[in-house]
Amino acid sequence: MRILFLVHAFNSLSQRLFVELQARGHEVSVEFDINDAVTREAVELFQPDLVLAPFLKRAIPEPVWRSRVCLVVHPGPQGDRGPSSLDRAVLEGREQWGVTVLQANAVMDGGPVWASRTFPLREAAKASLYRHEVTEAAVEAVLEAVEKFERGDFRPRPQDDLAIRERPLLRQEARAIDWLRDDTETVLRKIRSADGVPGVRDELAGRLLYLYDAHPEPVLRGRPGELLARCGEAVCRATLDGAVWIGHLRDPEGAHPFKLPAARVLGEVAQALPEAGGYPGIRYEERGEVGWLHFPFYNGAMSTEQCRALLEAYRDACRRPTRVIVLAGGGDFWSNGMHLNLIEAAESPADESWRNINALDDLAQALLETRSHLTVAALHGNAGAGGVFLARAADRVWARRGVVLSPHYKDMGNLYGSEFWTYSLPLRVGEEDARRIMERRLPMGVEEARELGLVDEVLEGRFDGFREAVQRRAEVLAADPGFPELLAEKNRRRDRDEAEKPLARYREEELERMRLNFYGFDPSYHVARYHFVHKVPKSRTPFTLALHRRPHPVERRRAG
Repeated sequence: MRILFLVHAFNSLSQRLFVELQARGHEVSVEFDINDAVTREAVELFQPDLVLAPFLKRAIPEPVWRSRVCLVVHPGPQGDRGPSSLDRAVLEGREQWGVTVLQANAVMDGGPVWASRTFPLREAAKASLYRHEVTEAAVEAVLEAVEKFERGDFRPRPQDDLAIRERPLLRQEARAIDWLRDDTETVLRKIRSADGVPGVRDELAGRLLYLYDAHPEPVLRGRPGELLARCGEAVCRATLDGAVWIGHLRDPEGAHPFKLPAARVLGEVAQALPEAGGYPGIRYEERGEVGWLHFPFYNGAMSTEQCRALLEAYRDACRRPTRVIVLAGGGDFWSNGMHLNLIEAAESPADESWRNINALDDLAQALLETRSHLTVAALHGNAGAGGVFLARAADRVWARRGVVLSPHYKDMGNLYGSEFWTYSLPLRVGEEDARRIMERRLPMGVEEARELGLVDEVLEGRFDGFREAVQRRAEVLAADPGFPELLAEKNRRRDRDEAEKPLARYREEELERMRLNFYGFDPSYHVARYHFVHKVPKSRTPFTLALHRRPHPVERRRAG
């Protein structure tokens, strides 16, 4: 079928559904929800069999939902209505939640139900729940609804007999923290209910800031509301019965009114705090002959300093008497490459871009040149841009089923990219597929990535289940009687490749193109980065997503 996505943004859920529906043979085109006229035009151009709204903040125009079936994905159980559904579930400490696929009509979230799913809620940030539990439930429910629509004999269930919970937008007042009265659990729920949008507004160090990225601190104590310590770029603040780490802040009145690491926003106030551990950062552990390197960087962004710290930790791991090193990334993202927010906030974004890409290249080169171990990039979460190719620098890439990759750079102002992709990508997928992957600018599911060679294995499991599956595979690899020969053959292959064309030359050629992106006359990268960091609303849908707006549009179906 032809399916038109109407979206506020092409977010993680939209990308996952895009991948799943395309894999089932559907022709999917995307239109950003700019205004009613643009939406009506998109429908006229594409003539879809079905309209799907995976992530929409406004009502679908009446002429559209009256003329064809429009299915809306609502991140709440049947009968739930309102724009802050998942926020409230986290804030209220719900144990169960759901996703409902309903048909658009004149009542917001009030149309008949096509499919739904329920699931238990972890104690986690709203954004993490959305990327995992909500997304998995939405995929199941949407695929069920699409199959019902294809059959043509299904009649959706009206909501007349449901107990309706219709609640308005959740305001800051409902999330406001009372540091003198709120215990740690309450503070965590409030911040997590607003992570990553809109954040919790709060006064800190005499400034009105927005709080994100909260984690419990088990040991430190102090006067409620007091700043107690610093751990890298995070700060610790006392609650009524304990303390929490706050990793990121946003100052809406500051020179850089977007999310930044907390210590960067607080400046001298943070620097005066004593250093302590506790905020989740780079962590190494060993399980038998398998070493695990965790780096759960917020939103998958890797700053220059984080890359350097990770490189140091990786080199330490290589000195251990293990056989396999697993690079685990984080639960929500493996890596998304350069830290665009910190680059945007730098005195010279061009200079910081250059430092950041070189730090990433140092890490990728260390992976490629490792002779003592076999390395595994274990992707529990999504990866994008340079993060994909950093992962591909490992000997094996094992990904969780459901992970989405964005293996391209060009949407960021025609950025050329580095991390040795000109070496590792053609080596794994061939020259032709390498060009196709880099040019098409579309998300990719791990099944397709495995077929191409970008991913080696797809594993089942979520959270601890995925980790255990990776551990079992890594143990088998480490215990293989032929392990010494596997390692020797890897090193011989690297030596042959190095003799043919040194890694230094690949790096030099890539960085020559990147230097033009950062310092050249074309400002596209700097403009695209600014729009991304400042969340400037889209003025149009890119041709890569909007099939119906390409210069050579899809063939129109004849009326009747």
